Amino acid sequence: MSSAPAERPGAVALPPARTSRRDAAVVWSLAWPTVITMTSYTMMQFVDAFMVAQVSPVALAAQGNGSIWSFTPMAFLFGVLSVVNAFVSQSLGAGDRDGLARRAWAGIWMAVASWLLVMVPWAFALPWIFSLMGHEPELLRLETQYAQILAFGAIVSLGSKAMSNIFFGLHRPRVITIAAILGNIANGGLNYVLIFGEDGVPAWGLPGVPGVPALGVAGAAIGTLGGVAVELILPSCLFFGRTLNERWGVRRAWRFSWPEAKQLLRVGLPASIQFGNEIICWAIFTTVFVGSFGTLHATAGWAVLRYMHLSFMPSVGFSVAATSLVGRAIGEGRPEMGRVRARTAAIMAVSYMAVCAVILALFREQLVSVFISSTGTSAEDAARIVEYGSRMMLCAAVFQVFDAIGIVYIGGLRGAGDTLMPGVITLVLAWSVIVGGGWAFTHFAPGLTSLGPWIAASVYIIVLGIWMGTRFERGRWMSRRLVPSLAATAAAMASEDGASVGTPNGDGGRARQASREGDSGPSRSDA
Repeated sequence: MSSAPAERPGAVALPPARTSRRDAAVVWSLAWPTVITMTSYTMMQFVDAFMVAQVSPVALAAQGNGSIWSFTPMAFLFGVLSVVNAFVSQSLGAGDRDGLARRAWAGIWMAVASWLLVMVPWAFALPWIFSLMGHEPELLRLETQYAQILAFGAIVSLGSKAMSNIFFGLHRPRVITIAAILGNIANGGLNYVLIFGEDGVPAWGLPGVPGVPALGVAGAAIGTLGGVAVELILPSCLFFGRTLNERWGVRRAWRFSWPEAKQLLRVGLPASIQFGNEIICWAIFTTVFVGSFGTLHATAGWAVLRYMHLSFMPSVGFSVAATSLVGRAIGEGRPEMGRVRARTAAIMAVSYMAVCAVILALFREQLVSVFISSTGTSAEDAARIVEYGSRMMLCAAVFQVFDAIGIVYIGGLRGAGDTLMPGVITLVLAWSVIVGGGWAFTHFAPGLTSLGPWIAASVYIIVLGIWMGTRFERGRWMSRRLVPSLAATAAAMASEDGASVGTPNGDGGRARQASREGDSGPSRSDA
């Protein structure tokens, strides 16, 4: 384990990292709203899939395929936007008022440009992409329809991602938690109305909505965008509101700044490659390898993946918290504290996902059967979906703990700006193990059917988790910095105003105070 880098000459004296109990309290105070937020995002997808599954198995497979292929380019864009958290949190730790506002706006402008230049063209290309997969005509029609709606409406998803990372970086995750809960409520209501329309759900004894056509899969896509749009409203109002403007000068920093955008791209592109490349490989895994064995295998696979999302998304919440905590600790000049707190977040995530592993293994048949419609599926098909899904669920149970380690430590490395090597390793492993291994199992061990690609995916997650944990604990990231340190910021402010850095009334004192506010977690005024 590496020691913390030597303190730079002239650095402001700061207290050492706190005890483990204190660290756990700080991590949890920041992580629990983030965990709820990430779980809320997953619930939105889960509810979509559950409602669509009541239409037919083909509709569930179409929703899953359409979702992942509409999300594939967004994954690259989300990778860039995810480092906004690191820049904002380091600016917060350093007390860099003007820099924080400019870097936040760089994320917003990146979201707008990404939608125009990437997502709109992608939406037009989706019919051709799906036509290459050899799916049956009804599946092809529905998955294309679902994916195009999400791609054309991606401006709300990208805007929401930018805003969430700004508030995570500000250590105000409760704002995003409340927004996500409101978005989920809107999504659930819109889904019911738009998917089932005037038909309702007779199997549940639920009435329809007179005069509203049942849109099925398309209704689920529209409902999702409506939920995300609701989710975007609260953080946007607060970001442009008076409080943040007075404290950080948000409104006057609205103009596009190429230096900040360039810096965001420099650090964000490796994270973009890491995340986007992984999503492409998972898309190939689900729609090409698993899907090659038929619609029932694809349906079973998507049922298992929905439960996987419920298990790992809370760990993504801990990962986001680790990014914020490491970034702020580096901005304050205390990287060792960031390491301790990221490790604490990893322990919490591992504990949660170990419980998930037991549940997935013991109740695999019952969990898969939740996604089988009693009216739209024959008994024979239902039994086969449960059989295929149960085998896949065992694979998911095996890698849960390793997934938690990899997810959280990737977030910790991102908080330090260490994104290049993790991106390269993810790229190499994803293509060689998920795609290469999946292809090998499909062609050389076809008797395993869809279980073969799942074995390859399990190996990938285990190896990646071990590598990420090892890289973080070695501590080389501790000497990295994305923004000027707290000491440098204080010195610059004192030089400009002729104030003494060490005096309580000087700007240096205010810089330290700004960086320390909310150190025990988000304040009660977050929302």
